[in-house]
Amino acid sequence: MAAPIRVVIAKPGLDGHDRGAKVVARALRDAGMEVVYTGLHQTPEQIVETAIQEDARAIGLSVLSGAHMTLFARVIELLKERDATDIVVFGGGIVPDADIAPLKEMGVAEVFTPGTTTTAIVEWVSAHVSPADAA
Repeated sequence: MAAPIRVVIAKPGLDGHDRGAKVVARALRDAGMEVVYTGLHQTPEQIVETAIQEDARAIGLSVLSGAHMTLFARVIELLKERDATDIVVFGGGIVPDADIAPLKEMGVAEVFTPGTTTTAIVEWVSAHVSPADAA
């Protein structure tokens, strides 16, 4: 049997609203993925360290605070510094449409905005993230 996809779901920064992150984490887990939820108020450094330690194949960031450009950029930068750019970064939250293209240009694989179904997120992760035992 193939290894499950391992995903870190994280809430970077000072934003204390984590319901969406927990809903996505549960949907991914219910779809058979291994999910590590980091909890609130994580620094980009903590998030990247967790992803590397847990041998995660993806990091899902939930940002509602408006700091998405800075926080996503720092996570991408740290993954490059740690030679871990094979970890797929995706996210969601309150992200203006005008910021989605710049986020993707910096290396964010996908951005999910309010109203995206958990089914759509699960299908995207399943299609774009490899399980741990994939070559």
